[in-house]
Amino acid sequence: MSQAPRQLSLGAFLMATGHHVAAWRHPEVPADPLDFSVYRRSAQIAEAARFDALFVADSVAAPTDAISSHTARSVYFEPLTLLSALAAVTERIGLIGTATTSYNEPYHVARKFASLDHLSGGRAGWNLVTSDAAAEAHNFGLDAHIAHAERYARAREFHEVVSGLWDSWADDAFGRDKASGRFYDPDKLHVLDHQGEHFKVRGPLNVARSPQGRPVVVQAGSSETGRRLAAQTAEVVFTAQTSLAKAQAFYADLKGRLGAFGRSPDSLKVMPGVFVVVAHGENEAREKFEQFQELVEPAVGVALLGRMLGNFDLSGYPLDGPLPELPLTEDGQQSRQKLLTELAGAENLSLAQLGRRIAGGRGHYSLIGTPTQIADELQAWFEDGAADGFNLLVPHLPAGLEDFATLVVPELQRRGLFRREYQGRTLRDHLGLPRPGNRFF
Repeated sequence: MSQAPRQLSLGAFLMATGHHVAAWRHPEVPADPLDFSVYRRSAQIAEAARFDALFVADSVAAPTDAISSHTARSVYFEPLTLLSALAAVTERIGLIGTATTSYNEPYHVARKFASLDHLSGGRAGWNLVTSDAAAEAHNFGLDAHIAHAERYARAREFHEVVSGLWDSWADDAFGRDKASGRFYDPDKLHVLDHQGEHFKVRGPLNVARSPQGRPVVVQAGSSETGRRLAAQTAEVVFTAQTSLAKAQAFYADLKGRLGAFGRSPDSLKVMPGVFVVVAHGENEAREKFEQFQELVEPAVGVALLGRMLGNFDLSGYPLDGPLPELPLTEDGQQSRQKLLTELAGAENLSLAQLGRRIAGGRGHYSLIGTPTQIADELQAWFEDGAADGFNLLVPHLPAGLEDFATLVVPELQRRGLFRREYQGRTLRDHLGLPRPGNRFF
């Protein structure tokens, strides 16, 4: 029997008002980041187009500097609350939310995502991050952000505890036998009793084993430390890559690490972020993008750049000058700092130009063009060893997502690269990931 052709995965990265930093100023964009109807509409567009999942990022701090008052990034929904609401207005699409290991406790995270998996019928995914916003520390009794190496050491143990808690109960532990009066079989309950360097957690989890066995674990770190953690723990990796060659190198490196942990290459899906502006004609697409670019205030672009480089204040440097030499960030994403520094050097960009350059995709690969042009690029990355799928960023919501769903998705389907109908009901089904066994039973 012939094997079905490999098909790519698509995630819809939902960000308040859209991914372009100036999207909220566009006349066609609903400016309120807490307008649930925008998220509901976006989720339903993505599900109708048969996307694998919705993805929601997070930070547990609000920027309060003067520049932040010119953006729509100071208020947004807490991801688990938002995804629970979206679970009620969708049926099949996956629901991936971010929860930091730096400013949470494992029991809380395990309980919330297991609950979401039950509520959604097996559609939950946890994006495991270590936090890259230094300001978060001040909301949790700390004067400074946890150092990079320590954050990742904590994250590894955090994942160990969460995954252990998810296996607290055997799949058939709950007989709910009214005649005998026994609700569950005590022999099918495991008490974790974890005692480690960072956590002491007895367990068990007070949520039954979830429909997927365990929610899908997603990771987004691309530094050396992040790659090691991903190879050990992740089932999906989101990454920012600026060229096919760099994406291929990252893909090969990450897949090559899996064997050391007894894993096969198919056990992890690599999904680079891609920022897309699409229209019927190339000039029309570029004009659409420029409408957003014209709304970018230089100081806002530079402030975003400083944040993405690792929480640096660049306001004292001349806008027309080069990107200054900066120390390796201990607070932020080291991989993103490297990516943006290389981009500035390769294209000889001034500080203002680099800030404007990342105003839409924040360093992710950007595609602006026709459906055919965009499908050509996605197909090349998918077929040439750079990606198993893509996490889609659009400039504005919901219209930008609708453009992709109505123009690009049919072209991918015509080429046999993307599904026309869902073949399963869970996020693992969509991604082609097996349901994991319970380590204790």
